[in-house]
Amino acid sequence: MERMLIDQDSLLGPFAPVIEGRRERVVRAEKEATGEARRLADRCNSYLYYGLHRVPGGWVFREWAPNATAVYLIGPFNEWRERPEHALRRVNGGEDWEIRLPASTLAHGTLYRLLVKWDGGSGERLPTHARRAVQDEYTKQFSAQAWEPPRPYRMKTAALDAGAPPLIYEAHVGMATEHRRVSTFTEFRLFVLPRVADLGYNVIQLMGIQEHPYYASFGYQVSNFFAVSSRFGTPDEFKQLIDDAHEMGIRVIMDLVHSHAVSNEEEGLGRFDGSTDQFFYPGPRGWHPLWNSRCFDYGKPQVMNFLLSNCKYWLEEFKLDGFRFDGITSMIYLDHGIERDFTGYELYYDGNQDENALTYLALANRVIHQVNPLAITIAEDMSGMPGMAFPVEGGGLGFDYRMSMGVPDYWIKLIKERRDEEWHVGDLFYELTNKRVEERAISYAESHDQAMVGDKTIFFRLVDKEVYECMSVFAVSHVIDRGMMLHKMIRLATLATAGDGYLNFMGNEWGHPEWIDFPREGNRWSYDHARRQWSLVDDDQLRFRFLLAFDRAMIQLAARSRLFEWPADPLLRDNERQLLAFTRGDLLFAFNFHPSRSFEGYRFDAPPGKYRVVLNTDSVAFNGFGRVDESVEYFTRHVSPGRSQLQLYLPARSAMVLERS
Repeated sequence: MERMLIDQDSLLGPFAPVIEGRRERVVRAEKEATGEARRLADRCNSYLYYGLHRVPGGWVFREWAPNATAVYLIGPFNEWRERPEHALRRVNGGEDWEIRLPASTLAHGTLYRLLVKWDGGSGERLPTHARRAVQDEYTKQFSAQAWEPPRPYRMKTAALDAGAPPLIYEAHVGMATEHRRVSTFTEFRLFVLPRVADLGYNVIQLMGIQEHPYYASFGYQVSNFFAVSSRFGTPDEFKQLIDDAHEMGIRVIMDLVHSHAVSNEEEGLGRFDGSTDQFFYPGPRGWHPLWNSRCFDYGKPQVMNFLLSNCKYWLEEFKLDGFRFDGITSMIYLDHGIERDFTGYELYYDGNQDENALTYLALANRVIHQVNPLAITIAEDMSGMPGMAFPVEGGGLGFDYRMSMGVPDYWIKLIKERRDEEWHVGDLFYELTNKRVEERAISYAESHDQAMVGDKTIFFRLVDKEVYECMSVFAVSHVIDRGMMLHKMIRLATLATAGDGYLNFMGNEWGHPEWIDFPREGNRWSYDHARRQWSLVDDDQLRFRFLLAFDRAMIQLAARSRLFEWPADPLLRDNERQLLAFTRGDLLFAFNFHPSRSFEGYRFDAPPGKYRVVLNTDSVAFNGFGRVDESVEYFTRHVSPGRSQLQLYLPARSAMVLERS
C-alpha cells in the first residue's frame, strides 16, 4: 500500500484536504497531458518538433508564436533582411509557424535569427528551442547557430547507476581554472575532473550550463533553455566531459532553472511574439519583483510541455544523471516567499501557493524518472514545504532529495554570533540532524551561496586577513591554527550528521580564500574573484594542502563505510565540556569543540567492542598537532548488563572517527 504524506506527520492532519487536493490535481494533469500515449514522457517532445532540424534534402524550422502576424528566418543567407522566400507559414491552426529550406541555405555553423512581426510592432528573436546560441565578440548580440557537425561526438557511456548516496562536488565551469577569463569544458575535463575523482566525490553538480546572456548572473538568468552555454565550449565538448566523468564513476547533474527566465527580449523568451503572456503569467504575476525576471505560467499546457520537454532533452541528448532544481521557493509561492520565515505549517497551505507550479514540479519528477529511473532530482527549497522529497503517489512532489538549507545558515550564525566557548553541542547536534524523517536530504556546510560577494566562505570567516600572510608552513599563527582545526571539524560534523548525502563547492574543501565575484561594471569587469587558485593548494609550502588531504580522507571514508545507511545515534552531549559523540553503524564520531581544554581518559557509554582510529583531525598528516596515538586500539569496559563504556583522550578543538570491530 502506498505511503501517504499525511500519515507521516500528525501535524499535517488539519491540512489533509489541501494535500489530497494537490495529489488529485497532479493525477488529473498527468492524465490530460498524457492523452493516448503510454506515459507522460512520451508526449514531452517539443524539441523534436520545434526549432531547426536537418531533414532529407534540406532543413525544416518550426516555431510557436500565436500572437505573431508574420515570421521570417534571417541570416547571412539573406543579408539579415526579411525575404519572401524565407517567410514562415502558419500551420496547425495558426499558432505554429514552419518553413522548409533547401540544404544549400544553411550549413553547420550558420548564424540565424527570427524576425517576428505582430500588430503594432516587430523584433528580432532567437528561436525558443535554439540548441546553440553564440554571442558576437564586438556587438555582443546573440544569434542562434545551426549545429550539425559533419562528425558529431558520439557518447560512449549512458547515465550511471544511482546506487551510491550522492557525495556532490558543486562546480562552475567558467571559474574552474586559475586564468583570468572564462574557462572551458575541455579545461574542466582535463584539469579539474581528475581532482574531483581523486577526492572521491561521486557526483558533479554543474552550474550555469543553460545559455544566459549575463555572465555575472551565475547562470540563473536563463535565455535559451535548450542551449549549452557557448562561453564554455560546444555541445560536443560538454558531452565529452560527461563521458569522461562517467568513465571515472562520477555522475553529472546540472542546475536546472525553471523557476524564472531572463526578461531579455532579443535573446530570451520575453515578449517573444509581441505578447507579454506567451510563456509567462499575465500582469504583475508574470514578473519577479526582486530578480526583474519573468515568471512562467505553469498552468498553460504549451508552457508545461516546453518545460517538461526541456527536462527530457537534457537527459536524452547529454545523458545527464539528474538535476538540482533551482529557486523552487520562488516558484511555489505567489509572493515568492519574500520576507517569510515559514515558522508554521499553515504557511504551506494558506492559499499563497502557486498550485500550477506545484503540479508542474510533480510532473517534472514523473517525466525525469520515466526517462531515466536512475536519475536523481534535488530540490532547493528554502521554505521547508513538507512532501518535497516524498513520492507523488503519496501526496508529495517526487524529488529524490531536498537541500538541508538550514545547516549552512546555522554554521554562519554560530561563527558570527558565538564565541568558541559558547558553542552548545546539544544545539549543534539538533540543528545538524533536524530533518523530516520521511524525506531524504543533502547536507552541506557551505555551497556557492555562502561564498558570493558580500559574504565569506567558512575558512575566510575563521582566519580573515591572516590567510594572506600566515598560511606558510613556516609561519606561526594561532588564528590560522584555530581556522584549520575548526574548518576540518565543521566539515566532518556536517558530513557525519548528513541525512542522505553531502555537498561541497569547488575549492571550499581546501579553504579557497576570499569570495566569488563575477566580472561586472561594479568591479570594473574583473575576473580576479571568478576563478579558482589551484596553485595555492598545489604549493607544498602552504597549508591549504592539508585541508585538501583531510577532505579526501573524509570523503573516501564516507564512501567506503556506507555511512548514510545508518542513523546518527547520539552517545554523548556534554554541553559544559563541549564534547559530542555519536555513532553511525560501526563508526563512532567524537568531537571536542572546547578551544583550550583537553580531556584525558574521558569515559562515556558506547556500543561494546574494539575500536581503532580511522580519521583524526589532529593528525600531523592534516597539519594537526599529533596529540593522539593512532596506533592504539581501544576496548570498551563492561559496566552493567547492557551497558559498556569507552575511554578516550579528547584533545581540545579536535575530532576523531573510530571504527568498531
